[in-house]
Amino acid sequence: MTKVLTDARSIRIKGRSFLAVMLSPDLPFDDWLARLDDLAARSAGFFLGRPVVLDLTDLQIDRPQLKELIAELAKRNVSIMGIEGARPSILGAGMPPALKGGRSASDIEVQANEPAGSPVKPEVGAIRPATTQSIVIREPVRSGQSVIFPEGDVTIVGSVASGAEVIAGGSVHIYGALRGRAMAGSIGNASARIFCRKLEAELVAIDGVYKMAEDMAANLRGQAVQLWLEDDAIMAEKMT
Repeated sequence: MTKVLTDARSIRIKGRSFLAVMLSPDLPFDDWLARLDDLAARSAGFFLGRPVVLDLTDLQIDRPQLKELIAELAKRNVSIMGIEGARPSILGAGMPPALKGGRSASDIEVQANEPAGSPVKPEVGAIRPATTQSIVIREPVRSGQSVIFPEGDVTIVGSVASGAEVIAGGSVHIYGALRGRAMAGSIGNASARIFCRKLEAELVAIDGVYKMAEDMAANLRGQAVQLWLEDDAIMAEKMT
């Protein structure tokens, strides 16, 4: 007799991709943690609710040092979902799992079906589909909202409010005021740029290199600006 394997008690297992923040610490950890504290203090909520992966590639540490680092991050409400690049000998029980083979976002799923040509409404934590190399948001991005598109460029026809963020694998174009956070080249694109009509940002980042509001030249505030990466430093100039 053949048994049909469709029992109502079956467990459904699916694969899904998420965009995680990658932290790559360096030694000494005390100095690195101080820089992390500075980022968190000047950009409140930056790590709140984010999946974080710890990249230990080429970092020569032992298990006690790793445990201490994880504990220090936990004190800062940074929850590590996995560890990449670590030697198996330093991992152990009670630690985040080892990860490998991370890739950009080819398996991203659409959060909701939307008719072609309709405005894309940004949602908190929203990850956009990987069907094109750019998206256009035809409305302002409000405080608390995130637009995340690791597959290419993001264009905002409007402003990005304080407390909002735009994260793109490519460049970020904002046809309004940038008051929140804009992160371009999020999956390793040093040639990405950020363009905005009015620079009042809390934070800008390109390929993991970031600059806070107080680090930006005063004569750029309120101006139309483009930003790019040059020798691991964010450069900026006014647009006319």
